[in-house]
Parts: sequence; structure tokens; C-alpha cells
Amino acid sequence: MGASGPTASPEAPLSVSVVVSTYNRPARLARLLDSLQEQTLSSSAFEVVVVDNGSGPDTAALLSDHLNLGRLELNVVRHERTKGPAGGRNAGWRIAHAPLIAFTDDDCVADPDWLGAALQAAAAHPGAILQGRTRPDPAEASLQGLFSRTVDIEDLGPQYETCNIFYPRAILESLGGFDESFGPLPAGEDTDLAWRAIESGHETVFAPQAVVFHSVQRVGPVGTLRVAARWSAATRVFARHPETRQMLYRGVFWNVWHYLLWRSLLSLAGPWWLRRPLITLHLRQLRRRARQAGAGPWAVPFLLVHDGVECWAVARGAIRHRTLVL
Repeated sequence: MGASGPTASPEAPLSVSVVVSTYNRPARLARLLDSLQEQTLSSSAFEVVVVDNGSGPDTAALLSDHLNLGRLELNVVRHERTKGPAGGRNAGWRIAHAPLIAFTDDDCVADPDWLGAALQAAAAHPGAILQGRTRPDPAEASLQGLFSRTVDIEDLGPQYETCNIFYPRAILESLGGFDESFGPLPAGEDTDLAWRAIESGHETVFAPQAVVFHSVQRVGPVGTLRVAARWSAATRVFARHPETRQMLYRGVFWNVWHYLLWRSLLSLAGPWWLRRPLITLHLRQLRRRARQAGAGPWAVPFLLVHDGVECWAVARGAIRHRTLVL
């Protein structure tokens, strides 16, 4: 691991450090860095720490260009091999200098008032964890559909995603940061950190004026199924933090679609007069879901496969972590 870039001046203490862990998304990262250059907050009041978490040469070249331009107070950490999102973020905040650490992702774009609004909220709620608002990037709205992914956050918690969240450094130090045992893929490590903080007595506050825009990514059918299959590790959150079960449908099911699928499967063992209406209702709900995503009836079989893959991943994680999630 190596670090490069300017060092904060003791005569001008920083107010906030922006930490980004990036992995092989140089074009997305470039948009984020451009948006940070356009912050209304004075550039002397914040720094940016980018952890190149095992990316290829294009990311290194981009970061080298930004270091040479000197438009941001930029520090770069390089991992030769990815250490996952938790490892990347930990490396970033540990070399940051400010008392407030802002986390965002390399597929986000910050509103010009993002940092300024967050500092106002921090002044009003000293010592609190602040979660900002995240909206799908309006420049990519046309990409939304059945095979796309984005993030839309309009309320506080309960997942506390790191696309837009601010932690006092003292909290990160007291908790040891993110748990790197969650592995190399996003799997609830951000939710786990927030709930460890909440259970330690720390306040969380929603800061609606601190806005970032999340990319809308077309991942295709295979990519969508790959995402569905990766949630096994995330079930650890429910085992560790029982209060997070508020995120589950009826306290047990990953979402309403898992509930409907399990109900339909169980109905196969029942009489026809029960089986038929339950399965018919399930299919109608799937057709409505497909329409909302801009797809036709052809999408219903895909949605059934998707939910089956996701149910399998969640059930496997539930067995591993000895907690009831379906």
C-alpha cells in the first residue's frame, strides 16, 4: 500500500475529508472528482482521499492526472489487490486528516452544495452520524429499467449506505471502522458499521440538503442475477443486530417478493382451491412489477428466476449465520 499527494496544512485545519474506495471505474470516478472540484465549500476546507483498490492502469493514470493538476487536496492510496469495500474505506479514513469523514462511492456525483450542507447539519448535530439524500442521476434517467441498478434514499436508514454518509472520525476510531471480514463484494458492511454505532449510543440524523446523485447502471440479465446471488454475507447483519429485522418483510423475508415466492411454493403442497388463487395472485403481482420496470409479460419468468436465485443466496447465508431470513 502506498500514499501520495499533498498533506493538510496545520495552519488551515480541514473541516471534512471525502473518502472514496474505487475499483476499475475510471470514467465514473472522473465524474465524481469533477463534481468535488465544483463544491461551493472552499477547497481549503476539505480533502479527498481516493483508495485505488486494486484497479487497472486506467485508474492510476486518471489519479496521476488529478494529482498533477492540483485542483483538489487529493491523497491517493494504492492496493495492488482489492481488499473489498470495507478494506478500501478503512485505508482511506485512517490517513484522512479531518474530524468529519464523508463517504461516497466512485459511481456517484456530488451536488455542488453537498459538503457545505453536511457541515451545516454537523454543526446543528455535533457528534452525530449524518446520512444525506441519494437520488438516481437525472442525466441517466433513460437507463432505468428491469436490468439496471441505482440507489434512491429519501429517509434516514435503516441501511445507512456509504454512497452518502458522514461519520465523526472519533466514532470510526472507537469502533475500528468497517468489518473487513464481510469480504470482497458489497455485502452489508456499511449497515453493520452504522448499527454498531447506534448500539453504542451514537445519534444518526438525516441531512436532506446534502445530496449525491447515484449512477444508473445497465447491468443486463446476467449481471442482475449475479447481484441477486451475492447477498449471502449480508444476512450476517440480521444475526448481529436484531433491530435491523425491521428491514425485513414481516420480520423474516428479505422482501415481499421472497414472501410471495415462498408462499406459492408452499401452496403446491396444498389443495387446488388454495393453490390456484395464491399462484394467480403472485403472477399478477409479477406482471405489475414488470410493467413498473418498463417490461412486458415476457419478464415474468425472468423475475421468478431472479427471486429464486436471491432466495437461495439469502437462505444459504441464513444457515451459515444461524439466523432466520428467507
